[in-house]
Amino acid sequence: MKRFVSVGLIILFLCLSVASVHAEVISTSAEAFVLYCPDNGELLLSDNADQEMPIASTTKIMTTLITLEEAAKDNRVVEFTDDMIAEGSSMYLKRGEKVTLYDLAVGMMMQSGNDAANAAAIAVAGSIEDFAALMNEKAQAIGMTHTHFVTPSGLDDEAHYSTAFDMALLMACALENEDFAHITSQTSMEVRFVYPADKFITYPNHNKLLRLYDDCIGGKTGYTDLAGRTLVTASKRDGLTLIAVSLNDHDDWDDHIALYDYGFENRQMKTFQIDERQLDVVGGVKDSVMLQPVDVSAVVPSNGGEIKEQVILPPFVYAPVKAGESTGTVKFIMDGKLIAQAPIKAAQSVAYDNRKRNIIEYIKDLLNWHS
Repeated sequence: MKRFVSVGLIILFLCLSVASVHAEVISTSAEAFVLYCPDNGELLLSDNADQEMPIASTTKIMTTLITLEEAAKDNRVVEFTDDMIAEGSSMYLKRGEKVTLYDLAVGMMMQSGNDAANAAAIAVAGSIEDFAALMNEKAQAIGMTHTHFVTPSGLDDEAHYSTAFDMALLMACALENEDFAHITSQTSMEVRFVYPADKFITYPNHNKLLRLYDDCIGGKTGYTDLAGRTLVTASKRDGLTLIAVSLNDHDDWDDHIALYDYGFENRQMKTFQIDERQLDVVGGVKDSVMLQPVDVSAVVPSNGGEIKEQVILPPFVYAPVKAGESTGTVKFIMDGKLIAQAPIKAAQSVAYDNRKRNIIEYIKDLLNWHS
C-alpha cells in the first residue's frame, strides 16, 4: 500500500521574508494583506503583514473554531438569554429560544451573528471575559504573536486586534477542523431550532467568493467603521491550498481573486514517487526485506528546474527488522535545494534466524572493535 507523506513545514526553501513580499507584483486596495500557503508555510505576497489592526467579524473564525471543538465533546443545547444580546449582525435569536453549539457555529459563519458569538462564548466559558481568555490562549498556541482578543464577535475595542499574517495562521489551523472546513465551504445552511421545535431558518453565507471563485473553499467576512472591510478566505486547486487575508480593503473580492490567480499561476503541488524495492538483511529468516513505496508531495514553483531524486539506503540491515521501521531516506532536489524528503520504511518484518545469531553477533563485535 502506498504511503502518502506530507512534507508541509519541512519544506522551508520557498519561505520568503514577511516584511514586504513583492507588494508591487499585485496591486491591492488593502491597507494590509497576505497570500499564504499553509502546505509549506510560504508567504507568497504581502504588505504590512505584521501591522496590528482591527479585524471585525473575521474574529469569528476563532470563536467558531473553539465552539466546534467544544461541540465535538458535548454538543449541548444553549438557551438564548438577555446577557447574550449583541448589536450588529445577527442570526436573529430571541430570548428563550434554544439551539445547539454546532448551530451557533453555523450562525456565526453564515450570518456573522454577533448574538451567536455571545451565546457560544457564555455557553462555553461562562462569560465573555473568560471566553476571550480561551481565545488568547488558542492564539498563542497557533503562533499568533501579534494578536489580542477581547470580544467573541469582533466588535471594535482598542485592545482587540490582529494582523494579516496571524489571521492566515488562524485560518490554516481552523481548516484542519473537519466541522469548520465543512461549514465554511457552504453557500447556505439550515438551522433547526431545539425550541421552538417547529422553527427553522436557512442562512446564506456572506462570503461571496464561494460564488465568485470556483476554487474557493471558505472564508469569513467582516466590517466595522473602524476596521473597514476585512476578509479571510481559502482556495484549493489540484491539491494546493492558499489563504488570502485583506484588512481595510474596499475592493476585497477582486483583490482576493487577483491574489489567488497569482498564487496558482506561480505555485503547484507536485507529487514524487519511488516504487517498492528490496534491501538485503543479514542474520534473518529471510535474506531481504521489501520496502514500502513512497509518495511525497511538495509545493514547487510552476516554472522550476529539473528535479533530481536521491535515495539513501545502507547496503544491508541486521535482523530483526520490524514492519514500518525506517531504513533510509529519499530526497528530491530542485536547483540544488531540498524540496521534499521522506523516510523509506520496511513493508514487512524479518525475524532473527537463531542458527545465524552467534556468527552475526561475532561479526558485529568485530566491526565495532575495528571502528
